[in-house]
Formats: sequence, structure tokens, C-alpha cells
Amino acid sequence: PALGAGGLLYPSRRPVTQAPPEHCIDASVTTGDGLTLRGWRCAAQDDPRGTIVYLHGIADNRTSARGVIERFVRRGYGVVAFDSRGHGASDGDICTYGFHERHDVRRILDTLPPSPIVLVGTSLGAAIALQAAAIDDRVTGVVAAEVFSDLETVARERAPRVFSDASIREAFRIAGERGRFDVTAVSPVASAASIHAPVLLVHGADDIDTPPDHSRRVLVRLGGPKRLIIVPGAGHNGALRADTWALVEQFIHTIVNARTIPRS
Repeated sequence: PALGAGGLLYPSRRPVTQAPPEHCIDASVTTGDGLTLRGWRCAAQDDPRGTIVYLHGIADNRTSARGVIERFVRRGYGVVAFDSRGHGASDGDICTYGFHERHDVRRILDTLPPSPIVLVGTSLGAAIALQAAAIDDRVTGVVAAEVFSDLETVARERAPRVFSDASIREAFRIAGERGRFDVTAVSPVASAASIHAPVLLVHGADDIDTPPDHSRRVLVRLGGPKRLIIVPGAGHNGALRADTWALVEQFIHTIVNARTIPRS
């Protein structure tokens, strides 16, 4: 159980070795419990249309946002990408899969100018995005790729077969105690009913790490406009490929155009 709890709480940390992309500067924000999150803040090339907040996956960091930055900055969007707590160059060493991270997102949103805000998350980042959108009505829309429906289910699915049900329950207890969070409360599917902003779910048809049924369960519970794209032949972290991005862009442009705040 202790090994299982450690595997859940302590993802491998991938160092940030790249300089900020063009149009980006280093940035930081302080969480409610005093951690410093570090990332990039990237200005739109043209008249700003809105802001994309990119949320990376497990054991990743902000550098996976480079493609998003290149794509959207030249289309008139600001892009913000921070290393999640316990990842990259940010403080902390424990991942709570959205329990604390959703409030970190609110701190990031506090630093943004009034404009449409779209959260774009992959895997862990998708789970954080949905849980953050459920508690913050500043979110204009969410793109969630390969999300898990709830932490307890996906952790059980991924647990090695040597773990008994009792061992898994004990691992959850230890993880919750060390991380100061309730494992059973980490649930994008439970958060979904409180989300009224448009949500685009994207999932690979061949994802065996987090099967597409996770996104299907979230889709059913969402309270606002919603769509699920199942990408043929895509495994985990493979659903956001070139042809899918055209649909993602269309979704973002549509909701941002509907919510654009006139400049004073």
C-alpha cells in the first residue's frame, strides 16, 4: 500500500530545459498554500481575442504547450502555461489530481485580464480543467483530452494485479493522509454537472491507459453545451493530432466569438 500511495502521489519530475518561445516571458504565481508555480505567459500577436490556459499531463511540464502557443498566439490568443505543482520547475512534490490544483487554476485566472478564457488540458490537465471550471464561472469553455472520470476508478484500472482490493483501499488512505486530500473526491464526472460552459471532450478510440468510457461518463453528466470526439486509431496522448486540432480551433473560435468582451 505504501508503494502504491507513493506511485500515485509522486510523479516523476521532468525538468524545464527550454527557453520561453517567441512572444513569451517567464511568469510565476503563488498558490493558496504558499507554493510558487512557474510558467510562461505569451502575448497574442494581434488584437487579443481571449486567453488559452494550457494544463499539461502527468510527469510533464509547460514545454508541451509549445505547439499550442505557436498555433494560437498567431491567431490572436494569449496563452498561459504553468507547470503544475510537483511538476517541472514549480514548487511542491505531491500531485493531488485536481483536488488542490483546481484552486491553483483560480489563482492563475486572477492574473488574467477580463476576456474569454478557455482551458485546454490533456490527461491530468484535462481532469484539473474540468474540476476548475466547476468552481469558476470565468471559464468560457474547456477542451479536455483523454480525461479520467474519477481518480479512484482510473487508479484501480492501472494498479498492478498483485494489488488486492484491500491493498488499494489502504494505498488510497495513505495517499490522502500524505497529500491532505480525499482521493474519492477527485472526480471530473462529479464536477461535470456544475459546469455550464461549453466543453469539448477528445479521446483516442484505442486508449488503453484511460479508456474512452471515462470521457463518455463525463459527457453524460455535463450540464452545458457538450461534444465528444472519439479519434480512431489514437492511443493515450495521441488524440490531439493534426486533424483533431482543426475541430478544436473551430470550437474555441465559436465560443470565444460568442463571449468576446468589447474593449472600453
